[in-house]
Amino acid sequence: MTKKQTKEVLGLIKLQVPSGKANPAPPIGPALGQKGLNIMEFCKQFNALKFEYDIGTPIPVTIVAFKDKSFTFTTKSPPVSYLIKKEIKLAKGSSNPGKDSAGKITKAQIANVAKKKMVDMNATDLDACISMVSGSATSMGLEVVD
Repeated sequence: MTKKQTKEVLGLIKLQVPSGKANPAPPIGPALGQKGLNIMEFCKQFNALKFEYDIGTPIPVTIVAFKDKSFTFTTKSPPVSYLIKKEIKLAKGSSNPGKDSAGKITKAQIANVAKKKMVDMNATDLDACISMVSGSATSMGLEVVD
């Protein structure tokens, strides 16, 4: 009889970590510390990753913590709202979407953001992804123009 090779999962931790700037300060330290994980090891591994985004870009991370105190993690592309703001050089979205406009975004710019985010979206084709990004832009108080 062979022993099972799978590790027992202790839990999942979801965070947004600035690329190249992971450190033991909150929110990383407390979140990993609760599960008894090696915080510095995560910071080293995460900071060693090379992203195609500027340093400090928020990167969603899902960390799987195991009972033996080991972990694995996966990263995704930055949030749609961040990509939209970066695409049109917007400081922040509208605090009152629907009433106050934060600016305009073209369909080409939306398509550009959708292409970057496509791998992480729950969409089967680019048109569906464009539609989702367009919805995010609208909820940020942006006017979608041709």
